[in-house]
Amino acid sequence: MIATPAVREPSLLPGFGLTLGFTLFYVSGLVLLPLMALVLKVTSLDWHTFLEVAFSERAVASYRLTFGAAMLAAVINVIFGSIVAWTLVRYDFPARRFVDAIIDLPFALPTAVSGIALTAVFAPNGWLGERLATLGVPVAYTWVGVVVALTLIGLPFVVRSVQPALLEVQQEIEDAAETLGAGRWMVLRRIILPTVMPAVLTGFTMAFARAVGEYGSVIFISGNLPFKTEITALLIVIRLEEFDYAGAAALGLVMLVLSFVLLISVNLLQAWGRRRLSAAGL
Repeated sequence: MIATPAVREPSLLPGFGLTLGFTLFYVSGLVLLPLMALVLKVTSLDWHTFLEVAFSERAVASYRLTFGAAMLAAVINVIFGSIVAWTLVRYDFPARRFVDAIIDLPFALPTAVSGIALTAVFAPNGWLGERLATLGVPVAYTWVGVVVALTLIGLPFVVRSVQPALLEVQQEIEDAAETLGAGRWMVLRRIILPTVMPAVLTGFTMAFARAVGEYGSVIFISGNLPFKTEITALLIVIRLEEFDYAGAAALGLVMLVLSFVLLISVNLLQAWGRRRLSAAGL
């Protein structure tokens, strides 16, 4: 008997060749070409001028504030954002839907509005900033204000990354572990954390990346003092206003390289953590 070839049913999705071509075209047009233009703009500077512009004392101070504040804000969001996600998933309270809704508010709210609101609250004459100033803890127009602004805009990334992972943790496994004598700390360390850790690292990466590129909410509360509270994005805008396009491109290239290295490092750490969890059978 001659076997008849199987008839392949038509798929609603396009084939691999078409989707790959569209993906490469889309990524090249929106990501690679602008980055190439940035690199080409920097090539108009000689090496000595590039180093002088990109690693001046003012530029290095802005890098230190930008990446340091972004890292600190991401760490804060990982800790408290995970607690918020845990509360929303594990507990049912009257205002839970309201709290869950306002978590996404920084997504929809223009960053300039966030900056104005934070300045009104934490300024020396603000209702909260005035009280903190009397305690010797100024927020507005200091690096602390920068961290507060970056924490605000990065919180939703952590909460929305951790929430689905917490929903996947089976309550029955926790109950079984407690029945066998495991304490709450052991359940947290051996069952909950291994399940949610990849999501926590993902949230950290997204919050950190968002904070590095933030502009609108920071410039209002930071005071924009050179060498103290001036972020790199503002310094780039200043260079553009001075028609120093090559200098702005040089600063942008340094930001690009540093951001890429840090994000690759976090992704490698996340992949390493997943391999360890898979090897442990968790």
